[in-house]
Amino acid sequence: MRLAEAFAAASRDDIKAALDGGKLVVYSTGRPPAADHKVTRSAALVSFTFASPAFGPDADAAGDAVTANLVEPLVAATAVGTPSFARLLKADGTVVADLSAGPGATEVKLSEVSTTAGHPTALLSMRLPLPAETVTWDRTAFGHIFATGSEEPHRKLSVRG
Repeated sequence: MRLAEAFAAASRDDIKAALDGGKLVVYSTGRPPAADHKVTRSAALVSFTFASPAFGPDADAAGDAVTANLVEPLVAATAVGTPSFARLLKADGTVVADLSAGPGATEVKLSEVSTTAGHPTALLSMRLPLPAETVTWDRTAFGHIFATGSEEPHRKLSVRG
């Protein structure tokens, strides 16, 4: 999970409260390096709306699993694509966080490997892991910028510029 700057010091309960009536929007590839950046290279695949309250009792009191209360548990996809990340938004559209998304062991686990416009998609499980990932920037001698929030090499991003 990558938090927006405004939520950098928020607790899990603060994040859950901020999402009352908000949205969980799932996108295809092209996750921005930080939640405060615009989504520019991805199409919104499916959008879930949280009820108020947005979450029920935690699914795992010792961990980071949460139980989302959605207005509709099955939502028709709006585009064709492979889920890559999800953005959490407050009811007013303010960005709260970005999460990994897909059918596997991710922060937002979906029922589908890929989406097709008009076909239903369900949210199977959700995690809000804290502390959140942090992003650091390093410039190489060749002008590449590396962003990483994890020690895992596959979670790094290289930008030329």
